[in-house]
Amino acid sequence: MRRQDVWFVAAEAGGMKSIKVVAAIIRRGGEVLATQRGYGEFKDWWEFPGGKVESGETPEAALEREISEELEAAIRVIRPVTDVSYDYETFHLDMRCFLCELVGDGLTLLEHESAAWLDAATLGSVKWLPADIQVVETIREQGIV
Repeated sequence: MRRQDVWFVAAEAGGMKSIKVVAAIIRRGGEVLATQRGYGEFKDWWEFPGGKVESGETPEAALEREISEELEAAIRVIRPVTDVSYDYETFHLDMRCFLCELVGDGLTLLEHESAAWLDAATLGSVKWLPADIQVVETIREQGIV
């Protein structure tokens, strides 16, 4: 089994549910796309779009599927950016983040209540989900925006 495959094996760690997801850092010029959750415990918080990896999917294929389902958009995955591990109160999150670009111009919000293109000056202007704060820091360190 490749290391990449091991990362996505579902696990229970210390009785806490562990969730494995992928996220897209979609870059357009000097900006990245942030989406605002429209549901659940973290409604109104901001995140990088993405979701869970289904059985048999590569992380890249899962990300392309999730972005199609959430934003009715096609993306091209460019490269991995960072992996984040974060303990929320009720679950452990492992998130693999990829730099991506849109294929075409349009996107439609199907699951989020809002979206924004953020540059270096506005990247900190939204209320990021706790795990996504680490991604924002990495984006700044790597000069992605």
